Amino acid sequence: MGKQSTVSGELLARLAAGVPGVLFTYWLSATEDQHCFPFLGERARPLFGLAPEALAASADPLFALIHPEDVAGLADSIVASARTLTPWQYRGRLRLQSGEFQWFEGSSTPERQDDGSTLWYGYFNNIQYYKELEVSLRESEAEFAFQAQFQKLIAKLSTRFINLGFGTIDQGIDELLMEIGKFFGVDRAYLYRFSDDYRVMTNSHEWCGKGVPSLKASQQQVAIESFHWWHDRIHEMVSRGRVIFVEDVRRLPKRAHQERKLLLEQGVASMFCVPVQIRGRVTGFFGVDSLRKRQWRRDQADLLVIISGLLSGALERHRLEEKLLNQSIRDPLTGLHNRRYLIPRLEELLGRSQRFGDTFSLALFDVDHFKQINDSVGHLAGDHILRQFAGVLRQQARTTDVVVRFGGEEFIVVFVGTAAEDAVPIVQRIIEAVRQALFQAGGSAVHVTVSAGMAGLGEVPALPDTPDSLIGRADERLYRAKAAGRDCLVSASGIVRI
Repeated sequence: MGKQSTVSGELLARLAAGVPGVLFTYWLSATEDQHCFPFLGERARPLFGLAPEALAASADPLFALIHPEDVAGLADSIVASARTLTPWQYRGRLRLQSGEFQWFEGSSTPERQDDGSTLWYGYFNNIQYYKELEVSLRESEAEFAFQAQFQKLIAKLSTRFINLGFGTIDQGIDELLMEIGKFFGVDRAYLYRFSDDYRVMTNSHEWCGKGVPSLKASQQQVAIESFHWWHDRIHEMVSRGRVIFVEDVRRLPKRAHQERKLLLEQGVASMFCVPVQIRGRVTGFFGVDSLRKRQWRRDQADLLVIISGLLSGALERHRLEEKLLNQSIRDPLTGLHNRRYLIPRLEELLGRSQRFGDTFSLALFDVDHFKQINDSVGHLAGDHILRQFAGVLRQQARTTDVVVRFGGEEFIVVFVGTAAEDAVPIVQRIIEAVRQALFQAGGSAVHVTVSAGMAGLGEVPALPDTPDSLIGRADERLYRAKAAGRDCLVSASGIVRI
């Protein structure tokens, strides 16, 4: 028969006993619908619990031991080898007699028989050790790559915080939460702040993955004491710097039934919360949520503590800078920014105008007849009027505008992103608001009006715009407004009265 090997079984048995692995001959009929192992080394018996002689009738029992995930493509590879008479090689997992699956590699050379069938001479070896080594190396490489990427991310975020300008800390925190959320593949990343007595917590910053609902609006001024289990965890965080890790929200203790109910309503499956400290005092916590059950890294808490430390340092630096800057760039009488703040801000806006084409304009305001007001009601009452006028400017200006006490009774408003002609209605509104306001001085009502001069970019094409040139043009137009009877605006287009 075609399936009978030309090599005697006795010789094959001797060869099989002297080599590692399992020697075999495998036969496939010409019609490709029958197959068997005319010879299979005795090493197969203890490995798989199969009698080699049983496989001489059909190879099915051995093929049945192949892992389901490794079966795909096996039959096609055998048929392809038979039709082209090219060597056959394959890797797959086989179930051992113990029930465990281990990796084997088979290799053989085909030979066409007289009846058209094909006979392969080959062997297969257990390569489980090499597979485990391969997996270990891949895991080591992946871990090295992860740590390198994490260190790169920390360096990037540290640099970003170091270079943050005044007033951009919120943007920096938002960017950090986004970077961390994406890096760890979580669904939410957030920063909470505690009240001084630790009774209330507020979500100050939050990043959410695509399609994940935000919780920030519902997490303002949340009373901690109403959640007893969480209150204890916060105490541990504050007193001992403990990291809070909830691996499975559904398995929270009975005492945390309120917390479990709320977290499940929010879709949270697991979470980490790490304390944030400023000057050695825990002021809040940084956390991440996962909306699905996941396998966290064993060092996840340590990695998040590093992020928390970065946040703590940035917030502490911001606190100190804000305190120092406020002392130097704030007018102590009105609380507005002063000239020291204005000039660098104008230089920054001019730079953006040159690079990106951004526009802005400014108006210089002066309280009309202020000397007479001081002489009639006294300097303390005059200071009170200046504070009231500063309040009108804050109320009427937009949040993006820059409001400055320039000196004495002069104030400047910089209309960011707004050309002079578009800012005219805002200035008119300010002048009208002052006229209608009820100013109080020394227990008496005082009628107050203001005059204004406005300047915009590019009004003198032959000369470059500078902070001094813009302020100078606005000052010259303010002088014209006063000469025209006060209580009005002068812009590049002329006198504008309400």
